[in-house]
Amino acid sequence: GDSPDRFLNEFQKFGWGAVPVVGFIPPWAFIEFQARKILPIATDMRSVEHIAYTPAPDIVHEAAGHAPILPDRDYSDYLAYYASLGTKAIYSQQDLRLYEAVRYLSDVKEKPESTPAIIADAEQKLKETMAAFTFVSEQALVARMSWWTNEYGLVGSLKQPKIYGAGLLSSVAESKLAMSDRVKKIPFSLDCINFSYNITEPQPQLFVAESMQHLHDVLHELDATLAYRIGGLTSLKKAIDCQAVTTVCLDSKIAVSGRLIDAEHRGQRVDYLKFSGPAQITYEGQELQDQGIARHPSGYSSPIGRLRDYPDTPFRRLPADALHRLNLVQGQEANLRFVSGFELQGRVLRMERRHGELVLISFGACTVKKGMQLYYDPSWGEFDLIIGDEIPSIYGGPADRDAFGEHEIAEAKTSPARETPYSPAELELFLHYQSLHNLRDQKDPPSQQTLSAHLQDLVEKVLRDSPQEWLLLLELYELTQAKLTPSERTAPWVLHLLSTLKGVRERFDATGQELIDEGLRLIH
Repeated sequence: GDSPDRFLNEFQKFGWGAVPVVGFIPPWAFIEFQARKILPIATDMRSVEHIAYTPAPDIVHEAAGHAPILPDRDYSDYLAYYASLGTKAIYSQQDLRLYEAVRYLSDVKEKPESTPAIIADAEQKLKETMAAFTFVSEQALVARMSWWTNEYGLVGSLKQPKIYGAGLLSSVAESKLAMSDRVKKIPFSLDCINFSYNITEPQPQLFVAESMQHLHDVLHELDATLAYRIGGLTSLKKAIDCQAVTTVCLDSKIAVSGRLIDAEHRGQRVDYLKFSGPAQITYEGQELQDQGIARHPSGYSSPIGRLRDYPDTPFRRLPADALHRLNLVQGQEANLRFVSGFELQGRVLRMERRHGELVLISFGACTVKKGMQLYYDPSWGEFDLIIGDEIPSIYGGPADRDAFGEHEIAEAKTSPARETPYSPAELELFLHYQSLHNLRDQKDPPSQQTLSAHLQDLVEKVLRDSPQEWLLLLELYELTQAKLTPSERTAPWVLHLLSTLKGVRERFDATGQELIDEGLRLIH
């Protein structure tokens, strides 16, 4: 048969790669893959109980949902554009707790060993987590955009839309529901980010884009509102509210990553930044030498802005003679007075320059104060002063994640994969499915008489061993209608198979009955 590599090579012709993952992965890992045009492929397979809609990502969702739309260039570019926003959007501690609650619920619902009590407990934890939300972060808004487009999006006209969202394409139940009048259709616009969603329930409304280019236009509107574009005091306040790791970028291209807990300012001028730990200092996305979490495990703080002696010149661009007058020479004692009123006294240890500009000065025996208030005491160790006047950008997460490490997401203790061995009955059921597969796809078909005999024998075994396995019964019936002659299709054993399937149908809820009815309709 065809190797997986051949299909992956075809996939790569459209500019995308793929990587296998298990269940939910951290949001920033997922969007980082997508931003690089790498599609994470969940290697798990949904159970027959969840054939209509799986609570956990699986290979059907990726293969039947995301992958088939990627050859559309506009959609492919949109997905990468969205992911680039996702890597910058500020997330909150509430978002992190929600991710862990969703991941846990999806894992236990798909795991065969989970009892109803375990599932109910996971559902309750998710409800409590959602109820505890006090505000909507940038990451949540970007996630809503993703949900209503590449997961549950429609395109075309309101009267006759087409499905492109992976969540719909991989859910036979919701895709059918989406085409009915029971789901409200709304013209796609930026307003979609004002609609929250519940992953455990069918969607009450869906948004219809005019075209794939329409997705780009609306995403561009969202892009313009994010803190990494705006910067300044408004974005600093947003970062403080989120209580999660953000990266604050200065106009000198120096940046600090950590949990921002304070930003002193006068009007729109920012004078002082304070982070709780761990923290790192970077330049253009790379951690500076010895400026990582080992040096700043408990936090970091620094005044920023211009000096009182040179109010019209950015600190980072002061000429050599000005630096000498300020005693900013290695080994010398310096006394810096900022326009903001902050004062720094200390011995110059090291001065970092990038592209001819001063970006960082390390001091020993350093004191930082403002008036009578002490901000840094010499006994606390060396002090690192970041140089910059303004804050043009703030984004979510650390600048150099490889160096920063994982300090927010708890290690996953569950996965959707089963942990107990398959029972003899399950193994026997797998053999029946394999026998059906062999009959359907055999390369050298036997005579009609032999084929009919083999099919009848398999049907009788299944009716004896697995009479409640509706999907197996349905596929067997499909095979009888495809492989047998018209007269053989009404044989007593075929009619018995159909009768058993209809009897099993009555034991299901409305969704299960619709699945069987739709299967029979397609067969006939």
